[in-house]
Formats: sequence, C-alpha cells, structure tokens
Amino acid sequence: MQIVPITPHIGAEVTGVDLSRPLDNEQFARIHEAHLKWMVLVFRDQHLSRDEHKAFARRFGPLHVHPMHRLRSDDPEMLQVRTTGESAYTAGDGWHTDVTCDELPPMGSMLYVTETPACGGGDTMYADTYLAYELLSDTMKQMLEGLVAVHDGALPYVGAYKSTPPPGGYPRNEHPVIATHPETGRKLLYVNSGFTSHIKDLRSNESRALLDMLFRHIAETPRLTCRVQWEPNTLTFWDNRCTQHHAVWDYQPHSRYGERVSIIADQRPS
Repeated sequence: MQIVPITPHIGAEVTGVDLSRPLDNEQFARIHEAHLKWMVLVFRDQHLSRDEHKAFARRFGPLHVHPMHRLRSDDPEMLQVRTTGESAYTAGDGWHTDVTCDELPPMGSMLYVTETPACGGGDTMYADTYLAYELLSDTMKQMLEGLVAVHDGALPYVGAYKSTPPPGGYPRNEHPVIATHPETGRKLLYVNSGFTSHIKDLRSNESRALLDMLFRHIAETPRLTCRVQWEPNTLTFWDNRCTQHHAVWDYQPHSRYGERVSIIADQRPS
C-alpha cells in the first residue's frame, strides 16, 4: 500500500489495496491512520458491489441512514448521487458537512463514483476545518469559543431540494461553533452553509453577519482545500468531523453517478 499526498495538509491517494476484499488488521490500521492524518482518502480503480462498499464502511462503524431515506425499504443505508441533464440541482453543490442536523452526524462518508461527465468536470473540493480554525485571529477564536449553533435539516432538504418533510420534520440539533475532534484532539470550525441556520443567544443580525463571515472564510480561502478529480470506479473516504466539501456542478447537461454510504459517529460534536 502506498499513500501519496494531494496537498501538504489535506487529501491523499491510496494505491495497492483492493477494497472488494476484506482488509486485514494491518491494512485497516494504515488506512485509519491515514484517514486521521489526511482527512480525505482517494482509492482509484476499485470494482465494488454494494455489499462490498458497505462492508468496507462497516469496518469503521455502523452505517448511517440519511434523513431523506428513513422511510425507504429497499436500501436506506445507500444514498444514490445522480445528476443528469434534466436535474434541477445536484446534491452537495455548496460548501457543507454531511447531515450536521443529526444529533450524531456521520463521522465519515464514502462516495463511490462509477460514471463521470463525458466533458470532464464534476470535481469535489474539500476544505480542512482544522486549518480554517487555525487561520482565525486569536480574538475571533476567543469570541467563538463556547458559542452554540443550530443545524437544521429543513434548510437543504426543504429549502433547496423541495422535499416533503417526514412526520415530525427533519432533524434539528445544536452543536458547538468550535468543536474538538474526538480522536486527534485538535480544534476545528464546526459551522457550514448547508445546515447551520443561526448561532444561539445572538441577535439575528449578529448571527447572520458572523456566520456569513465564517462561510466566506471557507469558500474564499483556497489554501484550505484539495480537489478530487473523479475517474470511473473511484471511491473517496472523507472525515466528516473535520472537513467540508463542495460538489462542483460544471458539467450540465452531462451526467455523473455515484453511491454514498456514511458511518455514524459514536458521540456528539463537542
């Protein structure tokens, strides 16, 4: 197995491993260590069935069921990510962290892309939220420490995707603005434009101004990011606790197709 960095601080390509086969303990340990270090791992030339895709993910924990799929009976653990020339939107076309509206957001996600646009394009950008925190001024860090933000599933699922909420509505939970990664112990910025609606105990105009500044900080600081160029049969595994990502929709009217599974975290962000 070889691990080749994409940038000096986020992203690496992993070669010499066949994810369709069960990992031995040494392989799992190396992938787990690389995942914590690089946050985004890219595995190319993989040929996976759905069961093999999910078996790899389950080595890291139980699988997550997306809030929009809770009533599905066929395969609720598998999220299809399909964009065609007729699509009104593409999933993830904006900076976000997956499903932070949940009480226990996914610790990681694995997207396996089998069809890429014939014209090129369709990359995914990933941002390092450790570095996003570290680049803030000490005064800003002190101000944000202890603040709590609300993450609301209705923002993307109803507001952007126009879906019908399930009984009881989509999840809505509170998480710290500055969180600590449970395995590395490093602090990170934990708000995202996809799900974070407001910061508690601030006036609405104060909350909006502060969140907009933090969202721009992610979107407009290129040094935070790496960019994954998809090829057919590529699987990318990202640490959802310390990254954001943006699926670039620059290939209309061409198509892209992938399938995603996510792993449930074992504790709330704190």
